[in-house]
Amino acid sequence: MFKWLNLNNFLDTPEEWHALVIGFCEVLCLGTHKQPMPSKELEYIKTEWHYYMFGRALGVLCWIGFVALIKAIVL
Repeated sequence: MFKWLNLNNFLDTPEEWHALVIGFCEVLCLGTHKQPMPSKELEYIKTEWHYYMFGRALGVLCWIGFVALIKAIVL
């Protein structure tokens, strides 16, 4: 159906996973970016930018889920 979407290549290298986790943790764990990032991690982000942004989007969705859960418990 989508010729551009090849799930066999989705998150199949450690660099892709690392970029995803860095993006996720930057959003979910507030205040983690106070120290300069090592050059190795910056290289993961530069080469796998789309996975980094996908990780950030997942982090935002988790925060929205946490807020909805707390709202449901409190109200």
